[in-house]
Amino acid sequence: MEIFKIILLALLVICALATAASKKMLTAVIIFMSYSLIMSIIWVLLEAPDLAITEAAVGAGVTTVLFFVALKRVHLIDTEDPDDEK
Repeated sequence: MEIFKIILLALLVICALATAASKKMLTAVIIFMSYSLIMSIIWVLLEAPDLAITEAAVGAGVTTVLFFVALKRVHLIDTEDPDDEK
């Protein structure tokens, strides 16, 4: 079990660094969502299920949706097919 905890902590650090180093905003949001999911697993292992549920719901759920909406509003997520010509 200790090896699993070490792997999760290493993944947590990798996700944090990858989010900061990412050049594309959409990629950074997806990596941030992964960070929140890993953090919620760590909270479960630390026997704090209330924090785990909150982290999963707010960190990976609501915050990610808000980031996607914000990226859509500033036109960093394209919804149109680039092959379509007007």
